[in-house]
Amino acid sequence: MRLVAGLAALAALGAAGAQAATSSAPSSSSSVAVSTTLAPGKAHEACMGLSAGDKRRWYWKSDAPVDFTIHYHDNGTMRDLVTRNAMRGDGGTFTAQNPGAYCWTWRASKPAKLEGRIETP
Repeated sequence: MRLVAGLAALAALGAAGAQAATSSAPSSSSSVAVSTTLAPGKAHEACMGLSAGDKRRWYWKSDAPVDFTIHYHDNGTMRDLVTRNAMRGDGGTFTAQNPGAYCWTWRASKPAKLEGRIETP
């Protein structure tokens, strides 16, 4: 049910003209729109700096199976916190446990059109 509501919200956001998130550099922005076509084997990241306790609501959909992670950079080590494989959409609310750079990352084995949003709840 959460996924259906998230995808409906995403469709409404897409109609409002979501912009592509093209940088993997940390950002303190409270909202990031993602709109891109994934090339086979290439990753697309939307990263931001978060403080402990910061929350972000996220939704995405794709026209082909996509591998997805939310990961955290900790002193040069990348730690996967959320992992989804071969999905066409997902969503939820993420809460940072530690301050640092957090990245939402998508990768596909074949071309995939991706639309999504990461925002402050």
